Amino acid sequence: MHPRLLPGTRALRTFEAAGRHLNFTRAAEEVGLTPAAVSHQIKEIEEQLGVVLFTRTSRSIRLTPAGAVWFEATADALDTLRRAAGRARRMARGAATLQLSTSARFATNWLLPRLPQFRAANPGLELGFDISDALRDFDADDIDVAIRFGNGQDPGTRSQRLFDTVIVPVCSPRLLASGPPLATPRDLSQHTLCYVDWKTDGMVWPNWPMWMAAAGIEGFDDSRCIGFADSSDVVRAVTESGMVGLADLDMIGADLAQGRLVRLFDIGVPMAAGYAYHLVYPEGSANDPRILAFQDWLLGQASRT
Repeated sequence: MHPRLLPGTRALRTFEAAGRHLNFTRAAEEVGLTPAAVSHQIKEIEEQLGVVLFTRTSRSIRLTPAGAVWFEATADALDTLRRAAGRARRMARGAATLQLSTSARFATNWLLPRLPQFRAANPGLELGFDISDALRDFDADDIDVAIRFGNGQDPGTRSQRLFDTVIVPVCSPRLLASGPPLATPRDLSQHTLCYVDWKTDGMVWPNWPMWMAAAGIEGFDDSRCIGFADSSDVVRAVTESGMVGLADLDMIGADLAQGRLVRLFDIGVPMAAGYAYHLVYPEGSANDPRILAFQDWLLGQASRT
């Protein structure tokens, strides 16, 4: 009797996505197939295993008891393989490279302009970059350290606060020169105002009512303010559309220095207590000399910000 062949990893990934979403269309979007191709691949897996994995109706799918067993085992196996692949890549690249995950905004506006100083101070250590807003798994994604905005309290990690975040109003030089006057905070009522509209775990990114309160203006009507998902959208709206925006002061240093943005008024709103940019790394890497060197350099740069 010949042993049954097991599905390949690509088929297992398709099945895992289908079992997690319980929707072939969403699974297809995740794995880059059509819903019909996902359905066909699931049918092939069922034929290979000799079991029915899903019960299908006209409106939904659900895992059978056998499908639930196979789904749990598949998810565990894929996770084990992802972590093993990450460790293998880390071994292959050796100790001369420190793999860093950070957002495009932090990399572009703060870190990359300072990269020559890091290389000069650490000639034997190269930084590799994973530029993404997604949270990464240190093992599975082959990441040594990450710089993230948050409270720095992820389980199983250590974190080092880099600097506090202060939100300030900015405009373009063109608007300041030729638009309605901006001599006092009350003059802002003559302009279109934008900000980052973001909340998490009860923390609200500083908005215009909060800034107006700090400026001594009570009862501000923010119904005409425009909220954006990211601060890069705010900066773009300020420079290209003539708005006045609230921006993260540490992320616009180059824009201010090169005259693309102008800070208005000497009033800033700090981020909620505990939230800041942090260097984050696994608890088990606390004594890694590469991470310690990068941390020391980062803190030195942050102290000059």
